[in-house]
Amino acid sequence: MTEQPFSLTPFPAPNIPEITITGKVSRSSNLLTLHYSLAGEIEAVALPQASVTPCRKDELWKATCFEFFLAIQDQPGYWEFNMSPSGDWNVYHMDAYRRTGFREETSMQQLAFELHKELGAFTLHATVDLASMIQEAQSLEMGITAILQTRDGKETYWALTHIAPQADFHLRKSFVLMLAGQTQRLGQSAPAG
Repeated sequence: MTEQPFSLTPFPAPNIPEITITGKVSRSSNLLTLHYSLAGEIEAVALPQASVTPCRKDELWKATCFEFFLAIQDQPGYWEFNMSPSGDWNVYHMDAYRRTGFREETSMQQLAFELHKELGAFTLHATVDLASMIQEAQSLEMGITAILQTRDGKETYWALTHIAPQADFHLRKSFVLMLAGQTQRLGQSAPAG
């Protein structure tokens, strides 16, 4: 398992809050662990109200939402994971760029994550079992993103990199974080289950 740090940058726009978004991601077998940390003027960010019963919902990106994108190396399809500070979530699969074959990923029935908010800081921690979608040996390309809606109703777009003239999280060239696949060495037996 290798832990990789990350830092998100905002797409250039006027009046972006003075915020930093950093974190770390790791993959062990098919267990993905992702941690976001926001610091700075987080009082400028509008956070959706907590859901009484968090569930799968559409269009979470229309408010503050933490996202990540996963693709199997050398394959055109990819997944989009949405996590709202409300506790609601969704996972979509696309066969190719932006809504080609767009559908909910039905093999993923739950996306559990934890949120913590304190003065000047906000964290989100998720552990995702990818076994229903990806084989352990498959290397992954990853994009990590966030949409922060400010209290005055403006949206700011944050990503590992911005490579287009407009904010576009779906561009495959922006999936710049690599998560190697894992294979068992010869002579090594599988763990007892």
